[in-house]
Amino acid sequence: MSTSTVVAARDRWRMGVEARGLVIVTAALMAFGLAILYSASAFVAMQAGRGSTHFLMRQLSGMAVGMVLFAIVAKVDAERWRSVAWWIMGGALAAMLCTVLPFTKAIAPEIHGSRRFLFGGSIQPSEFAKLAVIIWTAMLVVKKGEQMRRLTKGMLPFLVGVGSLALCAALEPDLSVAIYFMLLMGVVLYAGGARVGHFVFLGFLSIPVLWSEIQRLQYVLERLRGFTDASAVHQKVNLQLQESLIAVGSGGAFGVGFGQGRQQFGFLPLPYNDFVASNVGEEWGFVGLFVLVGLFALWGFLGFRIAQQARTPFQRLVAIGLTFALVSTAFLHIGVVIGLLPTTGLTLPFISYGRSNLLLSFLMTGMLVNIGSQRERVHGAFATDPLAAPAFAAQGA
Repeated sequence: MSTSTVVAARDRWRMGVEARGLVIVTAALMAFGLAILYSASAFVAMQAGRGSTHFLMRQLSGMAVGMVLFAIVAKVDAERWRSVAWWIMGGALAAMLCTVLPFTKAIAPEIHGSRRFLFGGSIQPSEFAKLAVIIWTAMLVVKKGEQMRRLTKGMLPFLVGVGSLALCAALEPDLSVAIYFMLLMGVVLYAGGARVGHFVFLGFLSIPVLWSEIQRLQYVLERLRGFTDASAVHQKVNLQLQESLIAVGSGGAFGVGFGQGRQQFGFLPLPYNDFVASNVGEEWGFVGLFVLVGLFALWGFLGFRIAQQARTPFQRLVAIGLTFALVSTAFLHIGVVIGLLPTTGLTLPFISYGRSNLLLSFLMTGMLVNIGSQRERVHGAFATDPLAAPAFAAQGA
């Protein structure tokens, strides 16, 4: 092998500035997250008869696996995901079906009133289904090219595929995840050239279905009522939000100090998971929440920069979808914690306890680092994918 070939191969995988920055920001979030998780979960673990580091050690084990996964994915050419997009989508749909079929209760038992996990809570299929939505939608957008401008041949196939995942999520029941699947699909479709008028038309058509589903799921209706009028529903509905606001309010500007928070002592349900940012607000104060928002905003900026410089349409769409998925989840979580949004079960990436979400976050970061590492510009980025050129020409891709 010639020296020039070796140098070219080395430069191909050299991380760009954005990819390096993404790794640094991710490392900062991981370190911050471990400290927050330990403080938020120690009392809960001891109350359950376990050691104070129980949740921390389980999170560390997930982090170790996640870092290995990150290292592998960061070296795999992101373009290869396009060839296995149908397999990924099929696997995600099969896993989601396991959570709703009546004869799969042995592997998907009901936990807290819904069947969202497999094997006793070890795997949450909806987390990995988010990745399937992004990769499969990006692949199909590139394949369809100019047909994306048409409703029947452009938009409807996506509604069938992603809609099947959303239906499974709604039956678990987990309406927020079902809506989030459709939102992810919409973001990738919009970035791929779909017409805004089609989104408006389909949005109007979905209103009766969505309202019917909200009325069927009583807990969703109560949460919405509780968000608009806290006095209109039973205190239990707003318990998490009320305790979260007490935590954030008592933190003030600089917080009460690491490990000095009081709300995790049995007052705030799930302080280490769905409401872990409450612990940040209480112990680190406004400054801590501001730093947290800043880190995720920087993560998003770097991710979108990588998307802007991606060398193929597929990689560009995947990078947009991955960045939006992680950052929007973080901001939605923080919005719920401070009372700006209705209560929903969204975790905080890299910080909340939960190994499914942790592995997904590492996987997403690895894919983005790979896209950001391939810095060479193929003469005409669309030369490798002529079918996609028309769909992106109008966007200056």
